[in-house]
Amino acid sequence: MLKGKNKYPLEKKRQPKKYRLIITNDQTFEEKFSFSISRLNAAIIFVSLTIITFFITFLIILFTPLKEYIPGHERETSLREIYRLNNRVDSLLLDQKQKNLYLENLRRILNNEDTIPDFPVDTASEINYDTIQLRSSNEDSIFRAEFENEQMFNLYFNEGKPVSTMVGKVPTIRDFNFFTPLSGVITSHFNITNSHYGVDVASTNNEAIKATLSGIVILSDWTIETGNILVIQHPANIVSVYKHCSALLVKEGDPVNAGDPIAIAGESGKQQTGPHLHFELWYNSTPVNPEKYILFE
Repeated sequence: MLKGKNKYPLEKKRQPKKYRLIITNDQTFEEKFSFSISRLNAAIIFVSLTIITFFITFLIILFTPLKEYIPGHERETSLREIYRLNNRVDSLLLDQKQKNLYLENLRRILNNEDTIPDFPVDTASEINYDTIQLRSSNEDSIFRAEFENEQMFNLYFNEGKPVSTMVGKVPTIRDFNFFTPLSGVITSHFNITNSHYGVDVASTNNEAIKATLSGIVILSDWTIETGNILVIQHPANIVSVYKHCSALLVKEGDPVNAGDPIAIAGESGKQQTGPHLHFELWYNSTPVNPEKYILFE
């Protein structure tokens, strides 16, 4: 092996070439700033600056009015302004037409000529609407019959008509103002995971229980577990349940109004822990939390 030669010629060739940029004072030639950079670093810096510039340009176009100059990206406010200006132009044209008509009539009056009517006669008012015939299709008649048959066996009626046919939309449970059946302290809250589908309201004996909504009594009975129990069907498929009553004041089929006394509070049945009312509220065959709709305390 010859002396003075590099033992690793390949490694020396693989080292990247670096370039140095020096900024000096033109008067004193004092070096102010300098840095070295390779071709790879220069390429990385160039690509990074390109991406950053593209991203900033994209944000400027996206969040500034510049995007309005892109075809197909007009703002909604611009379209509204165009519509408003179009209506204003129509109003100005109509106003100019009326003024021209006024001047023309004034000229005719001075010349003893017949004037022109301000507005043309509306021929639509002369249409005889008695000749119009409304004809229902066969499909419409079938749908009406099916709907009326569905409401025929609804337990709740108001002056002979179901509630859903008397209003513009079918009422929901949030459309009603519930009457407090019994005021008192809630000793057990609604808990569907523990199969407790209502609330327990503590009370004293012989306190009146009132109907929370108007409806019809569909159950008035006594069971071993719950004692005297009342179930009332209300409009919009709402059902209220009253358990552990000491006495019942209504029977099955009786109509009741909201706030009417329907039972007396007590402690009947095995599942009782003192005088209280177990009250349940069902909507569309599903138990709901009565505290969301009724203030008990």
